[in-house]
Amino acid sequence: MADEEDDIILSELDDEALALQMHDDLYDGLKEEIEEGVNILLGRGWEPYEVLTKALVAGMTIVGIDFRDGILFVPEVLLAANAMKGGMAILKPLLAETGAPSVGTMVIGTVKGDIHDIGKNLVAMMMEGAGFDIHDLGINNSVDAYIDALKEQNADILGMSALLTTTMPYMKVVIDTLVETGIRDNYIVMVGGAPLNEEFGNAIGADAYCRDAAVAVETAKEFMDRKHNQMAPL
Repeated sequence: MADEEDDIILSELDDEALALQMHDDLYDGLKEEIEEGVNILLGRGWEPYEVLTKALVAGMTIVGIDFRDGILFVPEVLLAANAMKGGMAILKPLLAETGAPSVGTMVIGTVKGDIHDIGKNLVAMMMEGAGFDIHDLGINNSVDAYIDALKEQNADILGMSALLTTTMPYMKVVIDTLVETGIRDNYIVMVGGAPLNEEFGNAIGADAYCRDAAVAVETAKEFMDRKHNQMAPL
């Protein structure tokens, strides 16, 4: 009886049950099952964007909530994000072909002088799991690297992270440069990292300080909702 859960045959589930099972499989970090589920739904005629939103994003939303509430921890969320990545690898080229909308586009990277990227990687994976188009610049990024990427990707959001107190001030250098070049208002700037706090985020002119990946996703969604509402015709 202990193996009963392992005997679930995904292809025998109806569409609704399969989507719900994929939520559970994401939660448990089961990459192969997620890849199989994605392929089954596509084979049944689901649109790639429908698979993304109803099976994957909906599942990662549950992961994000439980991470925020302290029910899940970083290792478990990393496993879930890795499973999500497996599904996204199948869907990404199909989404590009169909021109499916993304929630928004984010450029993210660790600031100059800082090579710590675990938190940044988690944010990037969680944001991708929420339907954002992510361009991860990696570690040790200069002002020029951020600005070039923002322009090239026609980004909505800039995400910067730092783990060292000595590299935190570079975030202000980036934001000040955005102001000086007249493009600050084009982007939502979100900052995070262990030594940061909301007061620091306000002081350097960021739009938001995010204490963890789950908060980053919620915050980004709120900002993008506002942006879309402002752009909507009266």
